Amino acid sequence: MSLRGVLKFIQRSNLGLLYTLSPSSKFVLKVPSSVTRHSSSSTSDHISRYPVPNRKNLPFDIVELMEEVEQKGGFLPNVFKVLAHRPDEFRAFFSYYNALMNKESGGLSKADRELIVVATSAHNNCLYCVVSHSALHRIYSKKPTLADQVAVNYRVADVSGREKAMLDFALTICRSETVTEEHFSTLEAHCFDREDIWDIAAIAAFFALSNRMAHLTDMRPNTEFYNMGRVPRDKAKASDE
Repeated sequence: MSLRGVLKFIQRSNLGLLYTLSPSSKFVLKVPSSVTRHSSSSTSDHISRYPVPNRKNLPFDIVELMEEVEQKGGFLPNVFKVLAHRPDEFRAFFSYYNALMNKESGGLSKADRELIVVATSAHNNCLYCVVSHSALHRIYSKKPTLADQVAVNYRVADVSGREKAMLDFALTICRSETVTEEHFSTLEAHCFDREDIWDIAAIAAFFALSNRMAHLTDMRPNTEFYNMGRVPRDKAKASDE
């Protein structure tokens, strides 16, 4: 399956890059004119303990994607560079990512989905996923501190009862604990239906894979992720002028 037309990168903040996947027939990348450009995606040359492929040796669809993202978005998230070590698995990974994280149906918001990733990735001690998905949560939720709280201890974070129930169940899946009808009843009491419960479990399960691949490769977050969504856009723009 070609990646061209599968990934869509949308700039939502002048502090960083949000990436989503789209089934549209054409690769699209939209960047507002106010976006701040970055000349480097990392302060360290270390990205992975596995060889990062030279772009000239990669399939054309992946090379084309990387070049356009880097040119228009300001930086290329390191996960693309690292997983390109195995192009077929790269495509499969992002196809499933799309199905889970960018679906338009169901009762989970994009902020909900990112919060699940932060909580479960913190439990799995995954630096890359905690940093990158905390950034995405800040953008989607407009809450600049909540992901940081959840990454340390979601039980004492400023989460709603609904969010706590969601994260309790996500951690149940993350820890491979037995799922009972009581879990379903608790979530249904917070207005999650059975398809939403599947989504919570699938996100926790998928990112268990992602976390472990990040551990295997010693994947490091791009420095751009650390600041994304922490400063309101108008203040960030003023500080750049």
